Amino acid sequence: MNSPDPAPVLDLIEAFRRSKTMFAAVALGIFDRLERGSADAQTLAAEMQANVASLERLLDACVGLGFLRKSDGCYTNQPVAATYLCRSSERALTGYILYSNEVLFRMWANLEDAVREGSHRWTQTFGLEGSIFDHFFKTDDAMRTFLLGMHGFGLLSSPKVVAAFDLSRFRRLVDLGGATGHLAIAACERYPELRAAVFDLPRVIEVAREQVSRSVAGPRVDLMAGDFFKDELPEADLFAVGRILHDWSEEKIRTLLEKVYARLPAGGALLIGEKLLNQEKTAPVPALMQSLNMLVCTEGRERSLSEYRALLEAAGFRDVEGRTTGAPLDAVLAVKR
Repeated sequence: MNSPDPAPVLDLIEAFRRSKTMFAAVALGIFDRLERGSADAQTLAAEMQANVASLERLLDACVGLGFLRKSDGCYTNQPVAATYLCRSSERALTGYILYSNEVLFRMWANLEDAVREGSHRWTQTFGLEGSIFDHFFKTDDAMRTFLLGMHGFGLLSSPKVVAAFDLSRFRRLVDLGGATGHLAIAACERYPELRAAVFDLPRVIEVAREQVSRSVAGPRVDLMAGDFFKDELPEADLFAVGRILHDWSEEKIRTLLEKVYARLPAGGALLIGEKLLNQEKTAPVPALMQSLNMLVCTEGRERSLSEYRALLEAAGFRDVEGRTTGAPLDAVLAVKR
């Protein structure tokens, strides 16, 4: 009897090494430096105060991963690195990479305990108590790193989320927990008659202001400080929540959905951006990994469309539809009848 192919096991044995190679190169500023011009290992090592031979191994590994090009001993960024791995790029994913390196990589080391105890690992890993976002926003730098990381993902996801359904009938969108405003911007850029608002904590709004000002749709995006759990919601005929519901327990989700439903007029709707699990909750893999990430980091999880439908209908919504987008987030639309 032939043995099964060990490739999936061998690949996963090494998978974290590839991730950590990218994390380390971003943290050391390699791609940022090379965006200013090609350089050899010796030059880079002198500038970064690193061991030449060791740095060369890391650089060569980045060549192998497709992030760098090597010619006559000099290294140059490939387009994918210039676009996503440099802090200066408008489409940078560096914020989330740094957060993954400094926070998630350490917390995931305690996944077994998260499974045993059914709770996040902030206290075990960092000795911290309190709300999950107390840790994300512990310092202004930590908050900014996290938000800009989410912004990079938002630029990939939000245009697909707002295009998943025809939203042209709506006139006022309020994105609850809208962070840097990427969804509000994408919606206004796609729907010229729409006005939008980002509703988030005061410290977040200051970061959102920078991003919104860069968009041609910026004049149609308002910035409103508030806490969607504690404060009265602004007036809107379309609310949005992106990467929000998966953070929280079902009790808190029910509270928020009921609050949104009560604020909407008849015919108004809620747009949700989340990764959708299939009906059996066995795929797709990115949603499964994100659900484990929620276990490690929050009190929430990823859900299937039928699970979201049950929560939404319990709050009074009807006509709940879901769409897979091919982007990091899928879309759900629920209407108040």
